[in-house]
Amino acid sequence: MSTHDRHTETSPNAGLPPHHDWLRLGPLVDDPATDVHLVPQRLGRHTFWCGQSGSGKTYALGVLLERILLATRLPVVILDPNSDFVRLDETKPGADPVTTAALGERDIAILRPGDAASPLRVRFTDFSPHAKAAVLRLDPIVDRAEYNALLRLTPMLATLEPDSLSPRLRSLDDPDALALAQRLENLGVLEWTVTWALGNVPATEVIAQRPAATVLDLGGYDRHEEQLTVALAVLDDLWTRRAERRPVLIVIDEAHNLCPTDPETPLGRAVRDRIVQIAAEGRKFGLWLLLSTQRPSKVHQGVVSQCDNLALMRMNSRQDLDELASSFGFAPEELLRRATTFRQGEALVAGGFVPAASIIRVRQRLTVEGGSDVPVPLA
Repeated sequence: MSTHDRHTETSPNAGLPPHHDWLRLGPLVDDPATDVHLVPQRLGRHTFWCGQSGSGKTYALGVLLERILLATRLPVVILDPNSDFVRLDETKPGADPVTTAALGERDIAILRPGDAASPLRVRFTDFSPHAKAAVLRLDPIVDRAEYNALLRLTPMLATLEPDSLSPRLRSLDDPDALALAQRLENLGVLEWTVTWALGNVPATEVIAQRPAATVLDLGGYDRHEEQLTVALAVLDDLWTRRAERRPVLIVIDEAHNLCPTDPETPLGRAVRDRIVQIAAEGRKFGLWLLLSTQRPSKVHQGVVSQCDNLALMRMNSRQDLDELASSFGFAPEELLRRATTFRQGEALVAGGFVPAASIIRVRQRLTVEGGSDVPVPLA
């Protein structure tokens, strides 16, 4: 069977209602007259989205998010470390007016650090003792005295925001509490003035209202620790509320940063472990992941192995392609091998969220891209 026949033996439009352009991802590379459409019901599975730098990965992910917003009522939470999706609520000039109007009706919340109207903040008092320990880089064995003090003082700490923690701990005449105060001060946690809610509405409460999309502009923080702290607060809150069984798609861009194989800090490990747990157990609660990365081999295998949908753009790394072939047995190997020759904007899509494994050219975006590459200075 030829590659072309393999693409078209199952019609990409099979079973779709008429006039469903909103579900269209793009045409087949080998047959531009045939379009491939999204199967939205199968977004209830974890999705892996990958491609090397320059492949068009972020642009294409924006197309997918637009399709989800237009064709479904599935809420989306986007952890956006490079500020690539902070203009998801803005359509490009000249976009189809009907589609523009439909997107305009969707409730899209863009939360940014330091934004007076829509700040991206989290509430320290909402953190579990384990999460607080991770923020403070406490190991239960290596730092057993301070960790134990944190547990003992949990009832008191549950009511105190970071700006009042240190004075209160210093007033207790307790050497371990003093050590905790010194740790807070030495780590500079008290100086994260755009991270802590401190009376503002935390991001977790915004997400709990289930806007159509909530974009968390992690790229607005100066420290990676602040990004991790916000990510942990959001992921922990979604997990804590899992029994509500309210579906949500959790999009993690540059997933190798939040879910690496071997994080260096307790905070990084706490974020990684929560993502792994959601990947393994979240599906039955309606917590679905979409992980996007340039380096598939750098993402924890326990997460990759749980994904049932794949989008692969240009990828030259033989190691990454070999690991993808091993992890995604439903993707035809001959199509995977073509990834080294993909042009910008071309992608292999496979798994339940498309009718058949296909190589497509991703359609044009409707919304404005938030980030952009730095241009080469010219004379």
